[in-house]
Amino acid sequence: MVLESPGRLTTAIGPAGEPLTVDDLPPPDTKRWVIRRKAEVVAAVRSGLISLEDACERYKLSVEEFLSWQRLIDKHGVRGLRTTRLQQYRRSLEGER
Repeated sequence: MVLESPGRLTTAIGPAGEPLTVDDLPPPDTKRWVIRRKAEVVAAVRSGLISLEDACERYKLSVEEFLSWQRLIDKHGVRGLRTTRLQQYRRSLEGER
């Protein structure tokens, strides 16, 4: 973890254990959200590299969508972000409510 100025994180650990900076994050105009990109955004927010508000604004995400990514990672690991498994995981999450 590297701090650029007091309280400002510049490097975090990515989902695969690699260093992650803001420059490594997906571009703001990302249209195709593969597992790795979603996991990088979640890791960046969790580590404090960017705020939840900044992530949602930058990627045009709702807070609910971001939080669903985070819940899927928590429950099923990064593989839970696969869109082919999304229906199965959502049913599983809905069953817990």
